[in-house]
Amino acid sequence: MTTVIDSTAKAAVVTVDGPEAGPLGFLGLGVMGRPMALRLARAGTPLAVWNRTPARAEPLRAAGATVAADPAEVFAAARTVILMLADGDAMDAVLRRGTPDFAAYVAGHTVVHMGTTSPGYSRALEAEVRAAGGAYVEAPVSGSRKPAEAGELVAMLAGEAADVAAVRPLLAPMCRESFVCGKAAPEALLMKLAVNLFLITMVTGLTEAFHFADRQGLDREQFLAVLDAGPMASGVSRMKSPKLRDRDFAVQAAAFDVLKNNQLVADAARAAGLASPLLDVCHALFSETVALGHGHADMVAVLHALEARTGPSTP
Repeated sequence: MTTVIDSTAKAAVVTVDGPEAGPLGFLGLGVMGRPMALRLARAGTPLAVWNRTPARAEPLRAAGATVAADPAEVFAAARTVILMLADGDAMDAVLRRGTPDFAAYVAGHTVVHMGTTSPGYSRALEAEVRAAGGAYVEAPVSGSRKPAEAGELVAMLAGEAADVAAVRPLLAPMCRESFVCGKAAPEALLMKLAVNLFLITMVTGLTEAFHFADRQGLDREQFLAVLDAGPMASGVSRMKSPKLRDRDFAVQAAAFDVLKNNQLVADAARAAGLASPLLDVCHALFSETVALGHGHADMVAVLHALEARTGPSTP
């Protein structure tokens, strides 16, 4: 397999030039997975894809990917398979973990775990994949749906050096940068959880600041303009501020997924004996957001929890 990097287009084009070469496998075409896979397909990477809901694979078919009937077809076609699945339970089901099929799937393959699970889960899965004769690379990403669509994700990788070196260029169409974070799981996932802690607390803080300004009767546009002109402005604030202004809760990163990620970070903190007071407050707020029925809305829907705590605005 030859990987050609086009630095201006941020693309990696995979061409077949040997008996072991073939398409790249991609399992999981959800909110993040589908735009990621589309970036690969549109960069010219041969792909074999699968998703539990077949209709979500149709844009990939239109982009030239092969749509498999089941995960077994993907593993039969591809030596490197990316997993972008919701959680460990979904991964276990797709990989048929705990059955003889698991070893048949992963032997001689490189499994690339790009989702977010607990560090302990990833460590155990790595051990099982290697014991079955496969290779394993952690490659979680930082970013939501919009950066995924633009190929602006940031990847964190961990695994044996040769495996990481083989996988890293394949991620170029999806990621503007990638960082090697360690030689084994779960070092990349721990890095991702640290990044998520900052993201969750930052967006919650932005939302609370917006709620404060709004309930004080300040001009929303001016507040956002002042914020954008100052040192706190960031790519995240520029993405989320207009959504708050317009009460646009269309999902980029769902509140339910943020709550799940919050729990993963909190569990990792507890396991290491670390305090996480800001994260704990965010956990309570996102729990309330989900309980109020906004779990499938964007994470800025945490505004609903803040509004519920404050109560109705006075005329």
